[in-house]
Amino acid sequence: MVSDVAALPEFVRLVSHPLRWRVMGELARSDLRVRELVTLVDEPQNLVSYHLRLLRDGGLVASRRSSFDARDSYYHLDLDRCVEELAGLGTALHPALRVPPVPDSPTRQSGRSSVLFVCSGNSGRSPIAEALLHHRAGHRVRVSSAGTRPKDHIHPHVIRVLREQYDIDIDGQAPRALDSAQGRRRFDRVITLCDNAREALPATGFRPRTHWSIADPAADGDGRSNYSTYVSVAAEIDTRVRHLLPSLSM
Repeated sequence: MVSDVAALPEFVRLVSHPLRWRVMGELARSDLRVRELVTLVDEPQNLVSYHLRLLRDGGLVASRRSSFDARDSYYHLDLDRCVEELAGLGTALHPALRVPPVPDSPTRQSGRSSVLFVCSGNSGRSPIAEALLHHRAGHRVRVSSAGTRPKDHIHPHVIRVLREQYDIDIDGQAPRALDSAQGRRRFDRVITLCDNAREALPATGFRPRTHWSIADPAADGDGRSNYSTYVSVAAEIDTRVRHLLPSLSM
């Protein structure tokens, strides 16, 4: 009987535990801190931390130190890794069970979804996310971005990386204040991309919320701007945007 258990794929052993499955479900919707997961799954912190460690060791969950409070960390579910594991699991059982690719656009029929991306300065992460979602979804999604403390211009590396890597031109776009979005209709999704913006977002309004804990590309390890960092951050945001699209059809 031991051999039967050993024959199970590692992915099956990881996700078959009820608590780990619940944790993954919460992280599929938003990046979260341990204490938030504890509240959502209603289990002791030491137990949640233990299962998070197993998911991290299995490569399904990653963590990033919070830029708002360095004593804290955000956890993120690697959806690309989950897709790979599910595809391998299906074909290992039978070739006909190949998982189809993720749809490249939302399929919502009753009106257009509306999404607001928020970061602190609206000069880096949120305009990248706005441009990439608009690029992938076109007019099927109303998308905008704003900053809790907007800067006076979009960072030049943002304009360059979008033009060179994605053939998107946002030259002439300027950062927008969060106040400019408050008068709009209710958003179907409000997504914060930096930990400081998440904390600064008003307690009322701007819901439902999702958090993507994305590293600030405006500074690398020595505090200087680095174009290659913008390329990496844009790629991470594009991956998140691809996985966001199917959820907008719900």
